[in-house]
Amino acid sequence: MRLIVVALPMLFWCGWIRAADLSDIRLPAGFRIEIAVDDVTNARSMALGDQGTLFIGTRRSGRVYAVTDRDGDGRFDPPRVLLNGLRMPNGIAFRQGALYVAENHRIVRYDRIEQQLERPPEPAVLARLPTETHHGWRYLAFGPDERLYVAIGAPCNICDEPGFGTIVRMQADGSEREVMAAGVRNSVGFDWQPGSAVLWFSDNGRDWLGDDLPPDELNRAPESGMHFGYPYCHAGEIPDPLYGRERPCDQFMPPALKLGAHVAALGVRFYTGEQFPADYQGQLFIAEHGSWNRTVPDGYRIGLARIEGDQVTSYTPFAEGWLSPDGVTGRPVDLLVMPDGSLLVSDDHAGVVYRISYNP
Repeated sequence: MRLIVVALPMLFWCGWIRAADLSDIRLPAGFRIEIAVDDVTNARSMALGDQGTLFIGTRRSGRVYAVTDRDGDGRFDPPRVLLNGLRMPNGIAFRQGALYVAENHRIVRYDRIEQQLERPPEPAVLARLPTETHHGWRYLAFGPDERLYVAIGAPCNICDEPGFGTIVRMQADGSEREVMAAGVRNSVGFDWQPGSAVLWFSDNGRDWLGDDLPPDELNRAPESGMHFGYPYCHAGEIPDPLYGRERPCDQFMPPALKLGAHVAALGVRFYTGEQFPADYQGQLFIAEHGSWNRTVPDGYRIGLARIEGDQVTSYTPFAEGWLSPDGVTGRPVDLLVMPDGSLLVSDDHAGVVYRISYNP
């Protein structure tokens, strides 16, 4: 009975959509937010092509969008549907002229894509992935080692299934596949720290342990093969009620940062631009997509983790205001630093991409 009482009000509340009003969004002094791309249904992961094409993946619509600036005025043209009818094409990456797309069941590559936006080529299939759809939307990115990384989420809320709950990496052609990190329930965002090239990633904690447990996590993986606890231990210190007796928490890597419970931390991005003030450079932005089943909603914002070496020294809100007593206007998903130093933010609830810039 408790599960029904908690879940039903939140499902109704999350369905209450207000029109986006960017005047509600609070940012530090000198920062400005605007809509860079409109009318992108279920906008999720983003990647930038060599010729300036912005590619946007989706989870529910089966589409990948391409957005260009054909007249060179610095403003994006209306988006076009580049690919359609795909299976949960959440993850996208760009490398050497090719667009890589992670569908639920496979990773494919579209060669010379920016020269063929009007008529995309047939894709090359690089890797087969599990077909389970629970946490089956993949995140995809190339690391500094030129290998392709993809997250394989657990096919459940809590379970111990071999081959799931990992971040795997492979060569660009899909060969030499190996597990980079294990014990990862559901990561939908990772990035590499400038200078150290160490992998940092978000992980969504399990549900139905109450409103305040367990925390979502920001994790740091300085080497391959590390285990981060799922399903046995959460946040480095919380044994799971079902699996905690099998392996103690001290066997696993604790998180670099404990985030709010159920905030649904997704995209993470180190700021590598020069437009923002110096104290933002090299720091980590985290997109909190927002809770779906918490009695009092939480998340729906972008946070800033300040990092010194391998330690997080603080975590504070950077952009917030998509959540109010009147409802939800947006849910941040992915983050992308543009060549001019501005920060793009995708929003699958409002169906837009924002641009955050700094001009004191």
